[in-house]
Amino acid sequence: MITSSSFPLLCLTISVLFLHPLPSFHSADPDPLQDLCVADLSASTPADYNFPCKPISEITSDDFFFDGLTKPGNKTEVFGVSVSAGNVLTFPGLNTLGISLNRVGFTPRGIVPPHSHPRASEVGVVMEGKILTGFVTTKNVFHSKVLTAGEVFVIPRGLVHFQLNVGEGEALEFTAFNSHLPGSATVPLNLFSATPSISDRVLTKTFLVGEDVVDNIRSKFRF
Repeated sequence: MITSSSFPLLCLTISVLFLHPLPSFHSADPDPLQDLCVADLSASTPADYNFPCKPISEITSDDFFFDGLTKPGNKTEVFGVSVSAGNVLTFPGLNTLGISLNRVGFTPRGIVPPHSHPRASEVGVVMEGKILTGFVTTKNVFHSKVLTAGEVFVIPRGLVHFQLNVGEGEALEFTAFNSHLPGSATVPLNLFSATPSISDRVLTKTFLVGEDVVDNIRSKFRF
């Protein structure tokens, strides 16, 4: 739960992230050419997720406010995490602004498994609990640290990373991205839950295991 003492910390962190970004932390999305461009989500979804603008006459104040981060999102039981996403698909006022936010809740030992964001760098602040955060560079160097409330992490764009709750209770973090839709490629789901399935020949050769091991892992991701 976000307490009255932790809320100012969250507000300050978000303000610093968005209003005073690191020199290299510029928007990954194209610069807007108008004051605002609220996403017209009723239009057919474009392949690149650059949504057309709503007609000015249809824009309301509600397009610029979002309460989705005040409560936990749907929990993924197999990983023990819940994600409330504040991106252009749920918060149309973010369209073309190059920013988005997530609320991530962890059950004890819950994990955001290894994944990457192809369109954005990520920065986050731990609000509650103790979270091991780590990422791997393209030179196969692993960086990690256990973070507690008030500590901040940054993940460079496109690098594989994870967060694991290593505390005894639940944990909570808020993350921000320099894209209105950063995307997420989750390694275990990509490999073992793709449609159609990746050939066993590929996976057995990749991980140097037998087909029985691949089949066993794949069976755990049939949701």
